Amino acid sequence: MGAFINRLSIRKFLYFILLAALLPGCKGKYDELDISPYHYRETKNLVRFVYDASRKLQSGGMKSLEYFAANRDKYNKGNQYLYVYNMQGDNLFHAGMPNLEGKNLWAIRDKDNKPIFQMVVKALADETNPHAWVHYSWWKPGNFYPVPKSSCHFKVTTPEGRELLVGGGLNYPLEEKEFIRIIVDNAVELLAEKGEDALAEISDPLSEYNFRDTCVFVFHENGRILVSPVINDSRYQINLLECEDAVGHKPFAKAIQALVSNNQTWEIFMAKNKYQRSFVKKSLYLHKAILNGDIIYVGAVTDLPQMP
Repeated sequence: MGAFINRLSIRKFLYFILLAALLPGCKGKYDELDISPYHYRETKNLVRFVYDASRKLQSGGMKSLEYFAANRDKYNKGNQYLYVYNMQGDNLFHAGMPNLEGKNLWAIRDKDNKPIFQMVVKALADETNPHAWVHYSWWKPGNFYPVPKSSCHFKVTTPEGRELLVGGGLNYPLEEKEFIRIIVDNAVELLAEKGEDALAEISDPLSEYNFRDTCVFVFHENGRILVSPVINDSRYQINLLECEDAVGHKPFAKAIQALVSNNQTWEIFMAKNKYQRSFVKKSLYLHKAILNGDIIYVGAVTDLPQMP
């Protein structure tokens, strides 16, 4: 009996050795898809959902649209649905709103006048935004009121040589830190490219630098505001370095200390919930940049992600 147990143990040991040798060479379905920046499960699931559809189009070509249409319920579930466009704005498939199929949405704008499709095309070309996130307002199928939405996208070249974009969005999305990382880093690049002319674009409420309760702001190293996080009026100045949070800490001053030896930093601070007046944690992302030879800081604030 003891000899049998020993032989069984040896077999198990050899099996695990073989498994360990084979695993490094095995590729998983999502090995090329980096979803590590996202905190929430629904965000990760959406990216996988759209990615799977993009891979199907990439391998199956235009015939995949027939499959999507025949399995519409599979691509319209819960809080997300799939859509496919060509790069000229023609809708080829829409799981949530089939009435849009065949229509051109190049010029369509949301209720805040944001050019949605043009924002998507721009995001697809942005290396800072690897999953081409855009944020806007849209109608939830079957509902009257438009709702806040965040959508991700992938660009696909089919075997027929057609360039398409595949996307899907979340209604009432949970705010990811990655969303503000993208828009702040983009604002820094814009400032490097256009200088002071970039400030008007960053402060424009119709730009990608402003969505929902999030807005990119810019201030000088002495605290003087160039793009305000509060009001769009340069006559009213506050010194962000002296600003305190709800418990007396100075998050901007602390973040700048961290930027002495870094270009980007995250800082957590406390604020009052605007509806319940209880304390909530906020995430401040700050990026150091140069404008006209002077140090400036570009940042944005969002809710600190909660435990899933």
